[in-house]
Amino acid sequence: MIAITRYRVPGPEAAGFAERMTAVLDALAASPGYRSGRLARTVDDPGLWALVTEWEGAGFYRRALGGHEVRPAFVPLAAMAVDEPGAYEIVVSRPEEGGDTAGRSAGQRSSKKL
Repeated sequence: MIAITRYRVPGPEAAGFAERMTAVLDALAASPGYRSGRLARTVDDPGLWALVTEWEGAGFYRRALGGHEVRPAFVPLAAMAVDEPGAYEIVVSRPEEGGDTAGRSAGQRSSKKL
């Protein structure tokens, strides 16, 4: 699953936001079930950021957010989060090496190239 959390960051806070969110991402990366993550900022609206992470499942993501290493860095930034659903089940994927994982759960996906 992927988790996408968007943040509305006021101009004065933008300078330190990437550094502070990097600490959150580093803490998340040390959590069980973490696969990958990135922080991005829109090119059309520099005050809108997104933290995108990939997890083995929603439970791993939710437990990581409550972790003792994550909470102190994450909670102060959560006030800038856009209030919207952020956990997404992957329905279709096109991995770099090819192959279609449409309609199959994580346990049913194979690495077979089509």
